[in-house]
Amino acid sequence: MGNLFGRKKQSRVTEQDKAVLQLKQQRDKLKQYQKRITQQLEREREVARQLLRDGRKERAKLLLKKKRYQEQLLDKTENQITSLETMVQNIEFAQIEMKVVEGLQIGNECLKKMHQVMSFEEVERILEETQEAVEYQRQIDELLSGSFTQEDEDTILEELNAITQEQLDLPEVPSEPLPEKKPEKAPTKARPQQVDMVAAS
Repeated sequence: MGNLFGRKKQSRVTEQDKAVLQLKQQRDKLKQYQKRITQQLEREREVARQLLRDGRKERAKLLLKKKRYQEQLLDKTENQITSLETMVQNIEFAQIEMKVVEGLQIGNECLKKMHQVMSFEEVERILEETQEAVEYQRQIDELLSGSFTQEDEDTILEELNAITQEQLDLPEVPSEPLPEKKPEKAPTKARPQQVDMVAAS
């Protein structure tokens, strides 16, 4: 019972994911260190100027030596950050390549299973059977067409022509010429005198 409810879910986080996370955390820490050193260098430069104004040249020189050492550390930090970022990119790209390879492997296995279901010999057999069936049907067609006499063929053609004629049965064209149509007379316009007389009445 305890195993049924207390079973741990399988984590989707891989070792590569953990490595990438650790590298990014280390990179972020280096960037924070870099920022802190940069701010410290700016402060020390201001202190060195103040020491020179106060006439404490040796103290200013010592401070500038310390500043120079920290600048070298800053350069090393920059190189380390670049190395970490390169490593992260390489791991992430390797993960993509691994997924591509896994996809190719699954595809190959699928193709193998399909080839097992339908082998080359099976395809050849199906093609041969199809060709045999086509040939058999052709022979049947030849036998059927050969069993009709010439009289049967003529009867079939006559019936075909009759059906075709029924579909195209149109009224016959008259043999006599059509009567000529007389042009209608256009209505005459009323004369102006008649219009005046009608208006007068």
